[in-house]
Amino acid sequence: MHTESNVTLILTQMFEQAPTFMALLTGPDHRYELTNPSYLRLIGGREVIGKTVAESLPDAAAQGFVRILDEVYRSGTPYTATSALFAMQVEPGGPVTNRYLDFVYQPLRDKAGAVNAIFVEGVDVTDRTLAERKRRDSEELYKGLFDAIDEGFCIIEFLDGPHGPDSDYIHIEANAAYARHAGIPNVVGQKLREMVPDEADAWIARYGGVLHTGIPIRFQQELVATGRYLDLAAVKLEGTDRKLVAVIFQDITARRQAELGLEKLNATLEQQVSERTAELMAVEETLRQAQKMEAVGQLTGGLAHDFNNILAGISGSLEVMSTRLAQGRVGELDRYLNGAMSASRRAASLTQRLLAFSRRQTLDPKPTNINALVNSMLDFITRTVGPSIEVEMAGAAGLWTTFVDAGQLENALLNLCINARDAMPHGGKLTVETSNRWMDERAARQRGLEPGQYISLCVSDSGTGMSPETVARAFDPFFTTKPIGQGTGLGLSMVYGFAGQSGGAARIYSEIDKGTMICIYLPRHAGEAFDDEPMTSPSIHPPRAEGGDTVLVVDDEALIRMLAVEELQDLGYDVLEAADGPSALKILNSSREISLLITDVGLPGGMNGRQVADAARVGRPELEVLFITGYAENAVLNHGHLDQGMHVMTKPFQMDAFATRVKSLIAKTKG
Repeated sequence: MHTESNVTLILTQMFEQAPTFMALLTGPDHRYELTNPSYLRLIGGREVIGKTVAESLPDAAAQGFVRILDEVYRSGTPYTATSALFAMQVEPGGPVTNRYLDFVYQPLRDKAGAVNAIFVEGVDVTDRTLAERKRRDSEELYKGLFDAIDEGFCIIEFLDGPHGPDSDYIHIEANAAYARHAGIPNVVGQKLREMVPDEADAWIARYGGVLHTGIPIRFQQELVATGRYLDLAAVKLEGTDRKLVAVIFQDITARRQAELGLEKLNATLEQQVSERTAELMAVEETLRQAQKMEAVGQLTGGLAHDFNNILAGISGSLEVMSTRLAQGRVGELDRYLNGAMSASRRAASLTQRLLAFSRRQTLDPKPTNINALVNSMLDFITRTVGPSIEVEMAGAAGLWTTFVDAGQLENALLNLCINARDAMPHGGKLTVETSNRWMDERAARQRGLEPGQYISLCVSDSGTGMSPETVARAFDPFFTTKPIGQGTGLGLSMVYGFAGQSGGAARIYSEIDKGTMICIYLPRHAGEAFDDEPMTSPSIHPPRAEGGDTVLVVDDEALIRMLAVEELQDLGYDVLEAADGPSALKILNSSREISLLITDVGLPGGMNGRQVADAARVGRPELEVLFITGYAENAVLNHGHLDQGMHVMTKPFQMDAFATRVKSLIAKTKG
């Protein structure tokens, strides 16, 4: 008896403390016999014991719950409900509360087997039901949008394939537009390598990159299997342990075909334009060739005129000298000798001007301050132009340094000043002006330059000026407006060529009766000006050797080599000679002491003069080198300048100037 009491107590406690709601209804009218606290909370704490369900819960009766109880009591069959809606007014006139319940009506029988009560048990699943309903609504909305969008959309999941981890993927979702844009129906559940095996590697590479890096991509790609051209975007789906990538795309086949058609049309138009351009270029080339022949005719005519005069002076002087020597009249030779030498210097000057115009003259550029150069020439310029012309210098403060051959720039400046003087026969004003110039793209293009920083050197006059036609031809060689015998027509062409060879340009600005300004533009040099060593002026008594100095002379012209060797031997030097590079190297690789290497640049035997000098300096790194050249072969210069310890003289040169240069270079090796 004591044990039965304990069991009853335990059952009572379970009934009272159960989280599920419970009630015992007796009789066919379903009268409350027992309720637990969970049940009372469900019905708002109403007093229901001893009352029927219909009396206590009219809301339940109205919603058909009493009818269900009647059927269970009559049939003896349990009734189970899931997420059943129970709408109840907790207080009369108050708001209606909707609850969702999982419950069971379990019939109870007496000893005779007849139903005499119903046990009610259930759980309030309102929160779960509402959450599921919200999820279903969201899924339905997503599905509606998923199928409504016009773009093709799919979600792919990477999986291990025949080529290793993540080497294949399967389509797990796809909207209705997928088939319309990609041309592949029923794609969900299909693996990539089964669909398009030949294209699989390319798609895996693209979408695999998105999966592993998390970086979205946008690209265009042809789907060869269906002939569609697609515009695609892909993004990794985060927040899941699955390897998912979402892809959205459009079929742009029609647009792509239109683009290809347009490209084909453009190609056809380009071909037509190209053919027409070729025709015009052929006509232009014919015209250019005619103009070139005209220019060549003018050039050769000018050359023939000047060189014939020079050669006539040289050959005539030599013939008369030969006659006077035969007659024993040696006292008159000096006059003819001086005439021949003067004519040869004119020939050398003419050659240098032609080389300057063609940008082939030998330059020895150094960092130069143009203000200092102009100031050093002002007195000479003033004397040259004469007392009727006022000379003014306008030098810019803080003028940049430029990299230029100072001697050639002096010649160019003197040429410009002489031209200015000739344009002012009745006197006037000549201005030499320097300036720092920033050239933007437009200003540089007008002057034929690259954009950047430049120094300008301009010579202005108040003279007669030039017509546009004269300006257009002023830089042409042998073009001159001066009377016959008063100019060669090479001065401005030399200035033009020198400026171009120095990395700059020359331009003319002129108006009739108002004057002319000619400007030389030279690139800025990042560095300080270079103070060159003073050169000793040529003398009729060249400096002699101090003894023990050996000079190697390399030249393939036997006459020039002979003259150089004899001149140096007469001055007391030990002289070695070679006619080509290999012969010179044999001497240079010997143990002989050599103070100076003098070499022509253009040599036979497979080695030019620069190569000989470079090879010699391997074993003799301090060896001074003097290049003697007829024009500026590219082999002499390294990126536009000579290396340290290398020097150049241009042929022809006076022998006393040659001897003076040799003496100064050998003195450097001892100093």
